[in-house]
Amino acid sequence: MLNNHQKNIATFIHLSTFSRFIIPFGNFIGPVILWIANKDKSEFIDANGKQIINFQISIMLYAIILGTLTIPFFIFKILNGFDFIDFNGFNDVHINIGKPSPLLYIGGFLGVLAVMAFILELVFIVIASLKARDGEVYKYPFTINFLK
Repeated sequence: MLNNHQKNIATFIHLSTFSRFIIPFGNFIGPVILWIANKDKSEFIDANGKQIINFQISIMLYAIILGTLTIPFFIFKILNGFDFIDFNGFNDVHINIGKPSPLLYIGGFLGVLAVMAFILELVFIVIASLKARDGEVYKYPFTINFLK
């Protein structure tokens, strides 16, 4: 039977990923420290810790892949001469909006995809925290199970 202490620890393991907004790599450091310190106390805590660590590693992997796909599109556009917007001073205001490159559309789409993935990541973490508070283990979607 799960007690409130175990549920609270599991909840804090999930919520500790938000420490990344204060500490670099806090989304890995916080859950790993809490999980290692408490994994032998309960199977529930161990399962939740593995889930969030696997999810964070998977998110990092997806971000690296998305970044390697996105960044070259912007670099190629800049190297080809950026004539998409032409602004000539404040006295005689002249704005020229040229035709954007298809590379800019593809890179922009991948950038929007990254923002949507970030928002979904936050939502999944909150859902997992609420499930842990209720005594359930949440299986994150799109997670590669590195720790079994």
